[in-house]
Amino acid sequence: MDTIQTDFHSLLLEHKIDLTPQQLDQFETYFHELVSWNEKMNLTGITERDQVYIKHFYDSITLSFYIPMDEVQTLADIGSGAGFPGIPLKICFPHLKLTIIDSLNKRIHFLQNVVDKLGLSQVELLHGRAEDLGRKEGFRDSFDLVTARAVARMAVLNEFCLPFVKTGGKFAAMKGSDPEEEVREAKRSLSELKGKLESTHHFELPMENSDRHIIIVGKTAPTPKKYPRKAGTPLKQPIV
Repeated sequence: MDTIQTDFHSLLLEHKIDLTPQQLDQFETYFHELVSWNEKMNLTGITERDQVYIKHFYDSITLSFYIPMDEVQTLADIGSGAGFPGIPLKICFPHLKLTIIDSLNKRIHFLQNVVDKLGLSQVELLHGRAEDLGRKEGFRDSFDLVTARAVARMAVLNEFCLPFVKTGGKFAAMKGSDPEEEVREAKRSLSELKGKLESTHHFELPMENSDRHIIIVGKTAPTPKKYPRKAGTPLKQPIV
């Protein structure tokens, strides 16, 4: 391990996540694939190795500091982009059955390459819109945990994500700046989509001290039939 990986390993150890040499190798391979593919398509503006380890890998894993992953079997990552937070969580917690949904097929091709290179099993990669897939049997009201990182405002995210969460499961929105106003704005959509705000966590990323927030919502009942509305509608006409 070099300094960057040693620091990464130590930071996770503070949260009782002890990565094996194989898991550290998987993160390093992921980094190289991300930077290599980023030259051909826009995956991330962050390509410095130390920054990728903190701002993408560590940041993704912070979800596990607030939700016990040993109690989660099925995880859906909505609008995953370059695979965050789903792939880093899968590397750390191999038991997770991970489903990634993204609307851009090029990103799904990149993620398939990553999954193959890392030798990950029980990962399903789906090209499609959350609004369409959230109506399908096998996805609707099905997942223990659903997450989205920096995708949209809460009033929109609730409609993208809560239809996938099973009753009693959780939706976790990963945010940067203070989401207090978003959370207020999202009260009606939470109620409509059978979600209940459980907790909001604020912390700073190590090394560079940028703000992060994780909003955890519980699912109290099955998704009403009229949701999600047709693709494009939640963004244009959020439930507020």
